[in-house]
Amino acid sequence: MFSLRRFSILIVLAVIVTMAAAAQSGRQMTVEESYLQESIELMIIRETARSNSREQKLIALDYIGEAIGRGSTNDEIRQTLEFLSREGRRTVARENGRVVNNFPDVRRRSARFLGQIGTEEARRSLIEICQYENEPMVIQEAIKSLGDIGTNENNETVIHIAWVVTRFDNTNPDNLMAIAAIDAFERIARRNNGLDAPEAIRLLVRISEGSYIRPVQERARQLLADLRSYGN
Repeated sequence: MFSLRRFSILIVLAVIVTMAAAAQSGRQMTVEESYLQESIELMIIRETARSNSREQKLIALDYIGEAIGRGSTNDEIRQTLEFLSREGRRTVARENGRVVNNFPDVRRRSARFLGQIGTEEARRSLIEICQYENEPMVIQEAIKSLGDIGTNENNETVIHIAWVVTRFDNTNPDNLMAIAAIDAFERIARRNNGLDAPEAIRLLVRISEGSYIRPVQERARQLLADLRSYGN
């Protein structure tokens, strides 16, 4: 049977031949050729990301990283990253009662690339990670990305950052997560001329006095001092 997979392979080969011919002739690709190339790339990214294999998902993330590096802003990439960021948390696959798609490294890289996309939709995906994630390394990356994006309408971003770090502080304080929150607050404050969310201030005080290593405590104290200068 002539399967969809074989059909996709033939399309890819046709595109490769077309692009190679354009390169050999020294001419610029037409708009139609460029559009076809992007469409094929997005299809490959989408289908590879939806493979059951962790390795294939990591390959999809490699392709996404290359696309973002070239300046691609297609929302289908953001949707694929959102899909990958839910693997093993919001989207759970089980075999004999055991979760078989829990790939924290996939979710962490997805969070990093969402920050590089930087749209409002990407920010909301990162907030969702803070709400539902349980792996510190993934949350840390999501917090960094929220700081990279920097928007904080109605204090929504800093409130979610403060909430998730406090949740871990209550059970298992994490120095890397705390420093990521401090850095994110600092960048958000610079972009928004300060922070006025009580939740953020309470978290900084908590870190400065909590079970964290001294350099992390000192960073929290310094940011508290710096925040006083905004609006003066």
